[in-house]
Amino acid sequence: MLRIGMLTSGGDCQALNAAMRGVVKGIFSARDDVEIYGFQDGYKGLIYSDFKMLTSRDFSGILTRGGTILGTSRQPFKLMRVPDENGLDKVEAMKHTYHKLSLDCLVILGGNGTHKTANMLREEGLNVITLPKTIDNDLWGTEMTFGFQSAVDVATDTIDRIHTTATSHSRVFIIEVMGHKVGHVTLHAGIAGGADIVLIPEIPYDIDVIADVIQGRSAAGKSFTILAVAEGAISKEDAKLSKKEYKDKLASRKYPSIAYELAEQIEKATGKEVRITVPGHTQRGGSPVPYDRVFSSRVGAKAADMILNGQYGYMVGMKNGETVMVPLEEVAGKLKFVDPKCSLIKEARMVGISFGDREGDEPAEETAAAEDVRVTEADTKKEKKEKKAKKDKKEKNKKSKKEK
Repeated sequence: MLRIGMLTSGGDCQALNAAMRGVVKGIFSARDDVEIYGFQDGYKGLIYSDFKMLTSRDFSGILTRGGTILGTSRQPFKLMRVPDENGLDKVEAMKHTYHKLSLDCLVILGGNGTHKTANMLREEGLNVITLPKTIDNDLWGTEMTFGFQSAVDVATDTIDRIHTTATSHSRVFIIEVMGHKVGHVTLHAGIAGGADIVLIPEIPYDIDVIADVIQGRSAAGKSFTILAVAEGAISKEDAKLSKKEYKDKLASRKYPSIAYELAEQIEKATGKEVRITVPGHTQRGGSPVPYDRVFSSRVGAKAADMILNGQYGYMVGMKNGETVMVPLEEVAGKLKFVDPKCSLIKEARMVGISFGDREGDEPAEETAAAEDVRVTEADTKKEKKEKKAKKDKKEKNKKSKKEK
């Protein structure tokens, strides 16, 4: 009998159900002696042994359904080793549930924080396989995460719709897109939606530059301006603050979010009327776009293949269009940020998009908003080069010893 535990953790997004369906259909295509234990509301269900037995029928007809049939919750990694209000050791409780049910493995769907806890469970001796879920597309080790394309589609549609009213009323419009620490969604939606200014956490903005762009458009006879702004966008002044100073400032900020602070600053600097649109959680909801349905089905099927072959301790990722196994210890604690020097940013600048900075300014090494390990494409290439050098040196030493 093959016993599999499954849970979805962190913020919900499109294609969670599709990914779980991919896992289950893949396993049942090869074996009939399978039991599926679905843990309710993420790690909370594993901690408190709150689960329900599922059959292959429960995963039928959910390919297009948003959300998660298992429910989800946020359980911060930094609190996982802190006992609950009743003194319960959460880590030991999760291990107890796993062994009590005689599980062969856990399939965990989630983002960055989820992967930290999944890796911790791996270190505690549990068999774990993870799937890359997050609209932010910020997980290291995979080119794509499911939920991202669907979120970009929603944010782009919002910008498209704002264009007509912005043109009609000759206004400045700010569309605040999800993304506290990384700007992948805002960057892609901003380009796809034809935004004039795109502000992301990785490139601190200068309000004077933003005002100049808006005034410049007016002088050129363009009566409106569209700004796509990540909720974690940060000014060059705030980027210089320490993490503690920045958190203190956010706690005392009079504005509901960055969009409202920017609106006031722009109105003061340009005298123009500014309107704000916040699509918010609509970016997480609804049916997944076709790309996400295909992607999540593929990584789900790959996870099924790994389970059938007893390959644990990995996240299923996508590289060069192929599903790959990425060691969990390499994923946990790393965020895949937008590289301010990447070709996508350069090309966006070439078509006239402003990022609120003066071209030629050196981007900050780390903004006050960043807490996890910052990883860009350049970093991964450097890491691969260093690993290869170590491997070559090891083989050279081994060969040298043999010759002696």
